Amino acid sequence: MTVTVHGIKVLDSGYVNLVERWGSYVRTIEAARMSTQKGFEGWGPLCSNCGHGFCEETGFCDMYPHNCNNGKAVPGDEKLLAYMYKNKHMTPFEMAGAVFEIQAPIFVFREWHRHRTQSYNEASARYAPLPDLNYVPSVERLMLNSKTNKQAGTIKDAELLTEKEAEWFREALSLQYEHQEQVYQNALKRGVPKELARCVLPVGRYSRMRASANLRNWMQFLELRDESHAQWEIREYARVVHSELRKLFPRTFALYDEAHRE
Repeated sequence: MTVTVHGIKVLDSGYVNLVERWGSYVRTIEAARMSTQKGFEGWGPLCSNCGHGFCEETGFCDMYPHNCNNGKAVPGDEKLLAYMYKNKHMTPFEMAGAVFEIQAPIFVFREWHRHRTQSYNEASARYAPLPDLNYVPSVERLMLNSKTNKQAGTIKDAELLTEKEAEWFREALSLQYEHQEQVYQNALKRGVPKELARCVLPVGRYSRMRASANLRNWMQFLELRDESHAQWEIREYARVVHSELRKLFPRTFALYDEAHRE
C-alpha cells in the first residue's frame, strides 16, 4: 500500500505532523506577572533608564537622545523566563502549546496514552477501517543491544539473536500481518460489524491520533520518552516532537536542552 506522509516520516510508515501551535512567550510572561500587572516588557538587552531596546553595538537605546539620558544594557524578560524554568515555576508554561497528528503503531499509542495530561483523539476502526499499514522492525532495530533496558530484554534462557533469525522474524511477522488483514477484510465483507472485526487487528497496525498539550506537559513527555531508557520506537517519535517544539518555542527549549544536556 502507498504510504501518504503528512509530516515528518517516522519508522517505516509513521509520521508526526504539526497541526497548530497556540499561545506565545508573551502569554507566558503575562501569566507569570499576574500579581504585579507589569505584563510583557520585552526581550533584552533593554535600557536600564527607559526600558526600551538597547543596542550593545552602538551603546545607545532606541529613545536616545530624545527622551532618555541613556542607561546601560540590562536583561529583558528572558531573565524571568529562565528563572521560572530553573526554579520549576512551571504553571506559566501552560499558557502555550501545540497540537500534533501522529501515525504510529498501536503499541506506541499504548505507551503514549499513559501521559494523561495530554488530550487525545484516536482513529478507533469502529466507524472506518484502518489502512493496511503495519510496522515491521528493521534487522538493525531487532539487533539493538537492550542490556540497558530490562523491560526490553529477552526471556530467560533465550538464544542469542542473529541476523538470520531477525530476518526470519521479519518474514514471519509480515505473513502474520497479511493473514490478519485477510481475516479482517473477510469479516467486514461477511457483515461482521466494524467494531468487532477490529478485534483481529494487531498492536503493530498503524493508527492515527491528534495529541494536544501545553508546553509544561510536552516537556514532561519528552523527559520520559526522549530518553535512553524509553522504547526505541516511541523515542523516535519523541525526538521529532522535540525538534518541532524547539523550532516553535526556541527560548523555552534552549532552557530545556541546557537542563537535559547529556
